[in-house]
Amino acid sequence: MKIARLFACLTALLAFAAAASAQTTPTRIRGTVSAIDGNVVSITTREGPTVKVTMADNWGVATVMPIALSEIKENTFVGIASIKGPDGKLQALEVLVFPDAMRGSNEGHYPWDLAPESMMTNATVSTVVASDGAHALTLKYKGDGTQTIVVKPGVPVVTFGPPGAKTDVKVGSKVFMGAQKAADGSYTAMRIVIGKDGMMPPM
Repeated sequence: MKIARLFACLTALLAFAAAASAQTTPTRIRGTVSAIDGNVVSITTREGPTVKVTMADNWGVATVMPIALSEIKENTFVGIASIKGPDGKLQALEVLVFPDAMRGSNEGHYPWDLAPESMMTNATVSTVVASDGAHALTLKYKGDGTQTIVVKPGVPVVTFGPPGAKTDVKVGSKVFMGAQKAADGSYTAMRIVIGKDGMMPPM
């Protein structure tokens, strides 16, 4: 039973990663649940407007929870949103540590929308250099790509937690999702990410 549950969780997370990737060009929605009516979830977005998302009948819930930056070692597969600092170096905005079964998910370096001109790098950590509380992570990805990203103290570092249930999504829940926008402006999605203990998923 535990194995089946773990497999279902990993399958859902892999599907979520695909839905949230740059390649599928989803609409990424970040905000707070303001209403739930059956399969329709209303979200007050970080930008201000409220959007209604129709969830699939079998929609799933993923959870993220914080972990220590020190947990990131060589060969860890991560997804890091970053932006160039004044010195031209990439500075992390958030770090998502993937479970090993999700290694390779959406691997690469591509534009992201967490902040203006931000990038997302899904890659394997090849070196970790700690200095003054910050960690400089050298990341390698397919096509001989490489990036070095500095993760300063206070930057959110999270990983996927146990799978959630639909009942965990409540008014006031902080959420992130990759939704598909139809020609008529309506949104649909298959899963939603919530932060553990009320935290905002930093992705």
